[in-house]
Amino acid sequence: MPAPEDRPRRLLLVVDAPSLLHRNHHARAHTRLVDRSGRPAWALHGMLRQILEAIEGFAPDAVIFGLDDRTASVRRDFYPGYKAGRTEKDAALVEQLERAGALLDALGLATLTPPGLEADDVSASGATWAERNGWDCVIITSDRDAFAHISDHTRVLRLINGGISGSPLLNPARLLALYGVASEHYLDFAALRGDASDNLPGVDGIGEKTAATLLTQVGPMQAVWADIDHQEGRAVAATLDSWATEVGARRMGATVVRRLRAPGARERYDFNVRVMAGNDDLDLGITPDVPGTPGLLPLDTHRVNTVVSFLGVEATTSLAIRVLSTDPASAAVRPAR
Repeated sequence: MPAPEDRPRRLLLVVDAPSLLHRNHHARAHTRLVDRSGRPAWALHGMLRQILEAIEGFAPDAVIFGLDDRTASVRRDFYPGYKAGRTEKDAALVEQLERAGALLDALGLATLTPPGLEADDVSASGATWAERNGWDCVIITSDRDAFAHISDHTRVLRLINGGISGSPLLNPARLLALYGVASEHYLDFAALRGDASDNLPGVDGIGEKTAATLLTQVGPMQAVWADIDHQEGRAVAATLDSWATEVGARRMGATVVRRLRAPGARERYDFNVRVMAGNDDLDLGITPDVPGTPGLLPLDTHRVNTVVSFLGVEATTSLAIRVLSTDPASAAVRPAR
């Protein structure tokens, strides 16, 4: 992760807490770490260590954690097969998922569990809130759906096996270079491709490479569907074939159009968009002009010490006090205002 740069805009860090917990549960289960009450704590401890590393690296002004509503799901009500087929969660992970919000709230950090929704929706809303309020935003998640929120002012740190420091920090240019699709087209791309982890098939015959080429060469799916509706896809086919001739690739215009015009193709795409699109209008409860409100840094030293020491790892307690109680958390990397 690159060192933070001087920046005139304030920074909101949005953390997909379930992503961190799932990854740390599997990576740290061998430690069998328990807190002072004897409950499993390795995923919580790993999540906290990664949070501290991210806050130290990015020096945000505010941090909010998205959590999943584990009691209800708007998406599952609409599509009962949503995320079907995933293996059942380990009981120790479930317990730590249920305790995560209380731990973060006790620290004085902001959490949001939107009724019937997921951490993904908090990420979407965080990016929108930051843009509207003149802030920058960094989303930390392992979920590729967050790529749709990347912009000039929102980046995504996509968690991979290397942890915080070894994960790619994606801006619009890097997303395009790595995945071949622009962020403004990412939802279209995902809807065409589908998402096996959420049990969402894609449009038959349209894989990642074809979807990326279609969106890069022709434009958003709104334009593609309009051409299919009004000109039977002739402009789409011609554009794709022209591109193929220029780069020496196989002509595929007619094949792509035929697959998009196939029965059920448009319905599958529309269905996926409805399920995948994040709700970006949640009330985050962030009040940056009211010092001491949840989510704003720095945090109270005594509070941090009391909460983190309960996990029973002295080094983590010391790190948390240093990182979370610095006043102000971001002064070292921002010019005086």
